[in-house]
Amino acid sequence: MSLPPHPGIFAAVERQCADTDPTPRLLRFDGATRDGVPLSLVRARQLLYDPSACAAARAALWHQIAERVQGAAEWPTAVVWLGLPGLRKTAFKITWRLRADRGDVEAELVTCYLEALAELGAHDPEPGATVLRSACSRAWDVWRRTRPEAAVGDVETVGGVPFDMNADGPWQADYDPVPSRPGLSATVRITVPAQRVEGVRLGALARSWGLGGTAASVGYSGRGRQVAKISLRRVGRSG
Repeated sequence: MSLPPHPGIFAAVERQCADTDPTPRLLRFDGATRDGVPLSLVRARQLLYDPSACAAARAALWHQIAERVQGAAEWPTAVVWLGLPGLRKTAFKITWRLRADRGDVEAELVTCYLEALAELGAHDPEPGATVLRSACSRAWDVWRRTRPEAAVGDVETVGGVPFDMNADGPWQADYDPVPSRPGLSATVRITVPAQRVEGVRLGALARSWGLGGTAASVGYSGRGRQVAKISLRRVGRSG
C-alpha cells in the first residue's frame, strides 16, 4: 500500500494543477509540422521525463517553460508542477539525510528551480538537465550550510547503557558526522561525569558505555575525517 503524499508545497501544487490546462499551450516540435503540436499540461510533463522521447522536442519544451514563468495567472504554478518529478527525490534525500523540515525543503527547491529557469540560456542544448541539476545542487548547498545542531545535555543512557551520574561535575563529548552520509546528521552533544574525563581516549569511552570488556581492536580507514572506530566482539567468542 502506497503512503499518502506529504502535505506540503508539492502536494498543494499537484492539487491546484490537477484539472487545469493553461493557455497558450506548450508546443511539441518534432519535425512533423513547422508550427508545432499543442500539448495538454499532463502530456507535456510526460514527455519532459520520457527518455525515449525526441531530445530536441524535450529541449524545446523546457525553453518554452522558462518563458512561461512570467506568463498568465495559471502558468507560474503550472511551471512548478512541470518540475516536480525532477525535484521529489532530492526533497526526500535532503529531508532524510539532514533531518530537515520537509515543507522548508520543498519551498527552497521551488525557489531554486525558478531561479535556475530564469538563468537558463536560450541556446542550452540540455535545458532540463541544466535546470534540475542546478536547482537540486543549490538546495543541497543551502541545507548543508544551515544544518541544525541537536544538543543533548546530561543524558542518563546512551543506547540503553546507563551512566554513573553520581560523580561531581560533567564533561562533554561532541559527535560531528561527515556531511552527506546516511545516519546521524546533526551534531550530538553528550554530557557525562567529570570522573569520565579520560573518556576522550577511545578505550575509556568504551568503558563509559559499558563496553570495556568487549573492545577488541581499534582501526582507522584512512578516508575522510574519522573521529573514532571501535571493533567489538561478543564475550566468550573464540578468536
